[in-house]
Amino acid sequence: MVPDKKDNEEAIKNVLTTYGNLLYRTAYIFLGNPHDVQDILQETLIKYMEKAPVFREKEHEKAWLLKVTSNLCRDFLRFHRRHACVNLDDLENLPVPPDQRDFIREITALPAKWKSVLLLHYVEGYSIKETAKITGLTENAVKKRLQRGRDALKKQLTESEGLYEQYQ
Repeated sequence: MVPDKKDNEEAIKNVLTTYGNLLYRTAYIFLGNPHDVQDILQETLIKYMEKAPVFREKEHEKAWLLKVTSNLCRDFLRFHRRHACVNLDDLENLPVPPDQRDFIREITALPAKWKSVLLLHYVEGYSIKETAKITGLTENAVKKRLQRGRDALKKQLTESEGLYEQYQ
């Protein structure tokens, strides 16, 4: 038997009233960002509605909700650690001379596979061998991505009002 919409709404209201603050605090401790916390809580409630679990007692329900929330937070953090990105608006706050901000913007516009090896090799100063080890690529793959990244950056800079000549 599928629970009707009114039962789902009542169950969600009950969960939010009873455990909302606890779940919010738990997710906030993991993530530290209220916007991400809201996303995680929404996903937790969706899982609660999809699974429609039957609990033996209130403590079991509480434990289930906490476990789901903490697992979703861990998955969120793992995803963002593997798929790191830079907010382009944050570039204004970088300790970079103003005349190089356009150059940094051009680098961040590159595809991730080129950008990551360019940053590791040229900005962070890792050797090709070290870059290969960090990225899990072969040395030849790193060399090829460096070459393609440099070519793409050169093309971008040439098209962007003569920035290429400025950084040669």
